[in-house]
Amino acid sequence: MLISEILKENDACDYKIKNEQFFETLALCGSTIEKKFCTFLDDAKYIDSLSSNATMVIATKALETKICSEKRGVIVVENPRLFFFQLHNHLALIKQYVRESFATQISENADISDLAYISKQNVIIEDNVLIEPFVTIYPNVIIKRNSIIRSGARIGGEGFEYKRMVDGIMAVTHVGGVLIGENVEIQNNACVDKAVYPWDDTIIGDYVKIDNMVHVAHAVKISENTMLVAQSGIGGRTLVGRNSWIGFGSTVRNGITIGDNSRANMGAVVTKTIPDGGAVTGNFAIEHEKFIEQMKKNKGEK
Repeated sequence: MLISEILKENDACDYKIKNEQFFETLALCGSTIEKKFCTFLDDAKYIDSLSSNATMVIATKALETKICSEKRGVIVVENPRLFFFQLHNHLALIKQYVRESFATQISENADISDLAYISKQNVIIEDNVLIEPFVTIYPNVIIKRNSIIRSGARIGGEGFEYKRMVDGIMAVTHVGGVLIGENVEIQNNACVDKAVYPWDDTIIGDYVKIDNMVHVAHAVKISENTMLVAQSGIGGRTLVGRNSWIGFGSTVRNGITIGDNSRANMGAVVTKTIPDGGAVTGNFAIEHEKFIEQMKKNKGEK
C-alpha cells in the first residue's frame, strides 16, 4: 500500500509525505512483525524503539528529520496518533487490509448449544469443544479442541479503544482476532476482546482457566496453565506468562508483562511488570513481602 494512493481522494486530511515507502499493514512503533508497516510517533523518546520494518512513520514536523531515512518515509501531520487511527478505520473498510473471509467451520464432534450465537463467517471450532447457552462467538475466532465456553461468555467482541477529537470521541475499529488454545475453560459471563490490527490476535494459551466475569482486553497474550480469578481485568496488549495466577478482583494495566510462575494477589492493582516468580499485593501493587512488612509496621508489630 502507498499512503498517496489510499488518501488520494481525501482532501480533508492535512498532511505532507516525504520519501514515500510501501507498507503492508499498520502497527505500533515497536511491533515485532514480519510485515512492512506504517506506524506513528509523537514523542522523540520512542525513536529508538522503531522497528526496522516500520517503513512509514506518521510524525510531527519537529520529528521529521530525525525519522526520515533512505528506507523510511514520513507522513507529517499535526496529530500523529489521531491520524494513525483515522487511517486504520479507513483501511478497515478495504478488503486488502482486513482478513480474508471464509465460511465458519465447526467440527461434527463439537457440542454447541442451540441457544448460542456463532458467527457464520471466520470462526473455527475444533473437536470436543463445548459451548453452552447464550454464548456469543464473533468473527475471527478460533477455538481449539477440548475447550469449554460457559454460558454468557462473549468471545471476539470489539475492544475499548477510543480517541478524543475536537468534536467528539472516535471509536477505533477492531479487525484482529481471538485464538483460544486446547483444554481452555472460560466461565460464565467472561469477555475476551479481539485484537485491533488484522495481523494480531488476543491469545488464550493451552489449559488456561478463566473465571466468571473476567475481562481480557484486545491483544492480550496469556500463556499456558495460567488462571484468572473472577472479576479480574487484564488491560490491552498485556503479556501474561506461564503457570501464573491473577487473583480475585485484580486489575492489570495495559501493555505490561506478567512473568512466568508469578502472582497478582487478590485485589492487586498492577501497574508495573512482575518478574518471573514474582508476587505482588496491594493498590498500587508492590512486592508481596514488602506489602506484609509495611502492614506489620502500620499495626506496630515487630
